[in-house]
Amino acid sequence: MIKADRALPFLLPSISDILFLTVFLYLSFSAGKGLLNDADTGYHIRAGEYILNTLSIPRNDIFSFITPTMPWTAHEWLSEVIMALVHKAFGLTGIVLFFSFLISLTYFLLFKIIRACGGNIFAALLVGVLVIGASQIHWLARPHIFSLLLMLGWYHILNLFQYREKNRLWLLPLLMVFWVNLHGGYVTGFILLGIYFAGNMVQAVLAEPGTKEPFRRKYRTIALIIAVCIIASLANPFGYHILLFPFNLVGNRYLMDHVSEFISPNFHEPLPFKYLLFLMIAAFAFSREKLNIIELVLVLFFTNMALYSARYIPLFAIITAPVILRQGDTVLNGVRNNLADFFRKKGEGIASLDASSRGYVWPVAGFLAVAVFAGNGTLKYTFDPKMKPVAAVEFLKKERISGNMFNNDEFGDYIIYAAWPEYRVFFDGRSDMYGVKRMKEYYRIMSCEPGWEKILEKYRINWVIFDAKSTLSRFLLKEEGWRLVYADKLANIFVRNLPEYRSLISRYPNVKPVAQEDKDDNGL
Repeated sequence: MIKADRALPFLLPSISDILFLTVFLYLSFSAGKGLLNDADTGYHIRAGEYILNTLSIPRNDIFSFITPTMPWTAHEWLSEVIMALVHKAFGLTGIVLFFSFLISLTYFLLFKIIRACGGNIFAALLVGVLVIGASQIHWLARPHIFSLLLMLGWYHILNLFQYREKNRLWLLPLLMVFWVNLHGGYVTGFILLGIYFAGNMVQAVLAEPGTKEPFRRKYRTIALIIAVCIIASLANPFGYHILLFPFNLVGNRYLMDHVSEFISPNFHEPLPFKYLLFLMIAAFAFSREKLNIIELVLVLFFTNMALYSARYIPLFAIITAPVILRQGDTVLNGVRNNLADFFRKKGEGIASLDASSRGYVWPVAGFLAVAVFAGNGTLKYTFDPKMKPVAAVEFLKKERISGNMFNNDEFGDYIIYAAWPEYRVFFDGRSDMYGVKRMKEYYRIMSCEPGWEKILEKYRINWVIFDAKSTLSRFLLKEEGWRLVYADKLANIFVRNLPEYRSLISRYPNVKPVAQEDKDDNGL
């Protein structure tokens, strides 16, 4: 009996354990294929393999046929190496499970952090669930997931220093050395440091005489850490140039307006983000406790980012979660009625039970169960042939079509994964590398705008692989100078009616486009 009592805390799952298992098992068994919705995953894997094979980080484009080669800042090189190693060992299934684990770990730790601040456990669970729901909009098997985890740790360290007098700031330069080589989101670390520095400086100015010194000490310490983090950020293959990259990317207005993940969220859809936003507004409206200057700037800055671009919603969710919860607890504590008292009492009981949980038996068990299913082949992930041109690329590998291609950008990412270096693309997900001029050329061809034929001639394009429902496919079907040699529901392949392709054309003389709904789908 005594042994059973001792074992109970280790067998009792905490709420954070349940959240981890829910997200991890949901992604592993049900929604994992969604992590491969963006074929950028493919080029990241191949870039990592190139780095491992050559023991060098590319400074110029290696995936397209365009010459002279374009400068390429492979700023996510360390993420790509990690992805290549996981892929080599476990394939795409390993990639999905690896990123599923990172995502689950991030929100497991977030819930642990917000629970450490106390407050009503029901409120914490509500905020946690909304944060997870809102963040799904940008859950992909790509390097930015590393940034989510690192930003959470960074934010927690700053809050420990600011509100609990625990100085762990010396960890930040160490984190920066990794972060700057994993993903361009490292700039968020500097933004947070800047907000806490400025906030303490403002509070030092506004504080009553005799109470200024704690704020002065904090902003001086943070200023020192900023300087050390800047030095640490230079520990990358591109030196100080890496510090300019995120600003060049965000400052590119054409890119921000034409790449789907940078577009503002669509509120016509049932986004969990908007419910988290509404909850935040309501909590602030009814709370009698004012936000401090740091909280105010954090909320304003990251709300603006989330409204500006949907890809920043997970950042907003993580940053605002502790603030929303603190304000929400203030509101709940001010309500006095039987229902509120009931929830407070029940919450205290559940919180006490939750705090008694020890160890990580259930998360480990869940991870091992998934590993077993993946190991015996029951669980397997590949790129979805309904979304990626899997069959069309198999046709290309069989026929070995020569000459320069024009391709859909998402198709380009998959072609890099499945058929590089035999085939080199015209365009892919590295829009920042290709630049505005080439993006405009891409859109002009894709939309068959005046002058599109001249751009094809400029790049000596002799064949096209593109979305079967696109304007370009419909236009080429009517052009005498082009022949359709492959068609399925997703992709069409056209070649110019030239002597070097006569043999290919003769082998596929009667290819017809697969019937499609009368609908264009030309988005990046």
